[in-house]
Amino acid sequence: MATRPISPEDHERIADAIRAAESKTDGEIYCVVAHASGGYFFPAAFMAMLGMLVVSLGVGYGLEAWWLSIRLPHFVIAELLALASVLILLWALPALRIHLVPRRLRYQAAHANAMKQFLARNVHRTAARTGVLVFVSIAERYAEVVADSGIDSRVGQHVWDGVVRDLTAHAGDDRLAEGFVKAIEAVGAVLAEHFPVSTGDSNELDDHLVEI
Repeated sequence: MATRPISPEDHERIADAIRAAESKTDGEIYCVVAHASGGYFFPAAFMAMLGMLVVSLGVGYGLEAWWLSIRLPHFVIAELLALASVLILLWALPALRIHLVPRRLRYQAAHANAMKQFLARNVHRTAARTGVLVFVSIAERYAEVVADSGIDSRVGQHVWDGVVRDLTAHAGDDRLAEGFVKAIEAVGAVLAEHFPVSTGDSNELDDHLVEI
């Protein structure tokens, strides 16, 4: 997904896009980008141990098939040294861990982070329950649009799925800031259709992109 840092100019573009979108609706848009949604040391270590177990069984059968032998204590010591080396490598190089974690587990962690941000940033506390979170987790290559209950009753999930597809496509081209701007415009258009701006509307959430 995206690797280029989001510049101050990009932050300002995204903030301007949020303000422009919210000027036409009573809804609120909040944007969060996470560099990663988990440390993944233990899942990666578990998968590495499973892989080493499979390899060691293959080596054991191979030695027997070739009429070679190795003393059991030496074999166990070699296994422990290999395991220690892998764990040290995973500890020292966090970027390697996520490559050992199944995609489903990565997506679960990113989704859990999206829901955590939705609650922690008070997107669920707007007066009419019309808050929308646009969330991206870079390491997991994951994006999600989380809409509050006041919106879900009127807007189908397929609408948000389309926004997510466009956002991930932009992020895949290393244009994450542009993807956020387009996503905000799309979400704003949906909110303006179902929740047009009314007299006395107030800004309930901050209009900027949060990086975590």
